[in-house]
This record gives sequence, structure tokens and C-alpha cells, in this order.
Amino acid sequence: MMTTWRVIEEYLATGGIVMWPLVGVSLVMWALIIQRLLFLKGLYDHNMAEEQAIDYAKRGVQPPQEYAGISSRLISAFVERRSGYPQLDGHVVDEVVLTVEARLQRGLTLIGVLAAIAPLLGLLGTVVGMIATFDSIALFGTGNARAMAGGISEALVTTQTGLLIAIPGLYMRNFLQRRVENLKQRLGSLALCLKRELSADVFGEGAL
Repeated sequence: MMTTWRVIEEYLATGGIVMWPLVGVSLVMWALIIQRLLFLKGLYDHNMAEEQAIDYAKRGVQPPQEYAGISSRLISAFVERRSGYPQLDGHVVDEVVLTVEARLQRGLTLIGVLAAIAPLLGLLGTVVGMIATFDSIALFGTGNARAMAGGISEALVTTQTGLLIAIPGLYMRNFLQRRVENLKQRLGSLALCLKRELSADVFGEGAL
């Protein structure tokens, strides 16, 4: 265990001061990714059928706590805001859908930004390392290979670290976005069915 930590410390020291912002970006980005993965997983699990969800909505009853999926989120928010007038409730459904979709998207933009920042920080480390290399050449000439190697190592390590953070970060961001799009489709389908039922209630009242 100590050997592993020593290797990590040496790696960070080789990259210079730019490595610490890179570590910070990586930790924040992966914390957001894990949080979003767990959140979206919860919306997939313990979901209810559309017919069951619409039944709860029409009766104005909150879904049981055992249902924690995307359907129950929509129905729960709708039941809290419904007016009891089918025509007005159709607009309530649209408002609730926008609110739930905003929650689904939360954090994804920041993950993408952090993944894009990482290679830029790596490039900054490259510039700092090359400056150190040229400074050593100016002082000692090209004969001191050890002095030159420090700057070159700093330049390469920071670039490598930036790419190692950015590539999986961008992949996970796109993966999460696909999960969100699938949930949006389910949400839109349920909202459409619910509005159809509300429209049927309006025509039913008109016929009476």
C-alpha cells in the first residue's frame, strides 16, 4: 500500500504544480458522474406501468414510496400541482415535464466542462515544462541531460494526465446523456397519455 502511494506521489511530483488542479478537476468530475449514475439508476428501477401511473394521477393520489422511478416523479409532481380542472391540468403536465427534465440534465454540462478543462490544464503543464527545459538549456547548455529531462517529463506527464482525465470523462458524459434521453422519452410518452386522458375528461364533461 505504501509503495502504491509513493508511486502516486512521485508521479504527481514529476508533473509539477499543474498536477494539483488536474487532480481537483478529476475528483469533482468523478464525484458528479457517480452521483448522476446513482440518480439515473434510481429513476430506472422500481418504475410503474403507464396505466397504473395515470390511475394515480386521475384519482389525485400520491404513488407509494416503493415506486421511485421516472413515472412516479412525474405523477407525484402533477398531483401536488393539479387544479382539478382537466383543461388547466393539461398545462400543469407540460410544466411538470419541463421541471423533471431540468432535474435530469442537472450536472451534465458541468461534467462536460470539467472534461474539456483537463486537456487544457495538461497543455498548460506542457508549456510550463518546456519553459523549464529552455531555462535549463540557457543555464547549462545541452550537455546537462538530467536538467533537461525534468522539464520534458513535466511537459509529457501533465499532457498525459489531462488526456487520461478527459477521455473517460467525455465518454461518461455522453453515456449519461443517452440515459437521460431514454428517460425523457419515457417521460414524454407518459405525459402524452396523461394529457390524452385529461382531454377525454374535458370532452366527457362537454357532452354532459
